Amino acid sequence: MTVAADLVIAVDGGGSKTDVVLLDLSGRMLGWQRGSGSSPQVEGLRNSVRVIDGLIDQVLEGRDPRRLAQVGVYLSGLDLDEEIQAFRAAIAHLPWAARPTVAENDLHALLRAGTDSRNAVAVICGTGMNAIGVREDGADVRFLALGPLSGDWGGGTELGAAALWHAARAEDGRGPWTELLPLLLDAVDAPSVGAMIEDVHLGRREGDRLGYLAPLVFRAAADGDVVAQGVVRRQADEVVAYAHACIRRLGLLEVDVPIVFGGGVARARDPLLLSGIEEGISMRIPRASLTIVDSPPVLGAALLALEHVGVGPDALAGVRAELESDERFAQPVLL
Repeated sequence: MTVAADLVIAVDGGGSKTDVVLLDLSGRMLGWQRGSGSSPQVEGLRNSVRVIDGLIDQVLEGRDPRRLAQVGVYLSGLDLDEEIQAFRAAIAHLPWAARPTVAENDLHALLRAGTDSRNAVAVICGTGMNAIGVREDGADVRFLALGPLSGDWGGGTELGAAALWHAARAEDGRGPWTELLPLLLDAVDAPSVGAMIEDVHLGRREGDRLGYLAPLVFRAAADGDVVAQGVVRRQADEVVAYAHACIRRLGLLEVDVPIVFGGGVARARDPLLLSGIEEGISMRIPRASLTIVDSPPVLGAALLALEHVGVGPDALAGVRAELESDERFAQPVLL
């Protein structure tokens, strides 16, 4: 018996959460499920697949997977071709993956949520920092995005680590005083930074997920702390560096290019950060413009999945309106 392929699934997965939506070909959302993070680099490949498969099973609610016209899976941590191929191989046996399936980095979803332009850059600041640039002829620019090993700095983890680093040096006298010291001690409920570091070293505290400390940097900077302001300015420089590298490598310096900036830091619209980014853009890539994305990242995944099956503009407009207005998709900000 022939089964009509009349459904689409879109998945957006990061380091802290995963959204899965089920849509019909008119762009109407039929179901939504949210679960824990599914970044293969953070959770491991097996756990990533387990989380996504479980959420897809829940959102289908017994519907026949053969009804799926397209599945789009966009995840942080799918940075290298080898990682993408490994993920595709790991899902190949699952019933929903027997349908036409795209598995790609979540930057594609952010980019699509933020602009219709075919010449564009997306920069994301979540747990880590990453960017992608695309050109209308299909060329793109990517980065290894493996943290400090590949020259990356500026994600929530690095910002939290910077707060700890400066607080430690303020406490033991190697660095200048900073309000990050009392803010950190209050946040972690420790008698001293040294005691906290000992706990991390001895395994009594997690030391590899310091993103929860990142808001302290922006709080101290807003209160005039010079050390924290230096960290924020460094992050602004990193955003501009990513964008400039993409645009230069694509040969688009003389073209009007939108820079889509997403993630919790972007949505918080910190004035010092944004002024630093805008100043850097005006100096290094004056034809570019900055756009901050408040839309849920899964919107971009949904738009891409629907476009793959060739739906019309009304369906795309409908899913955008539905997902942007649904309060369940409201994005928490870092600050």
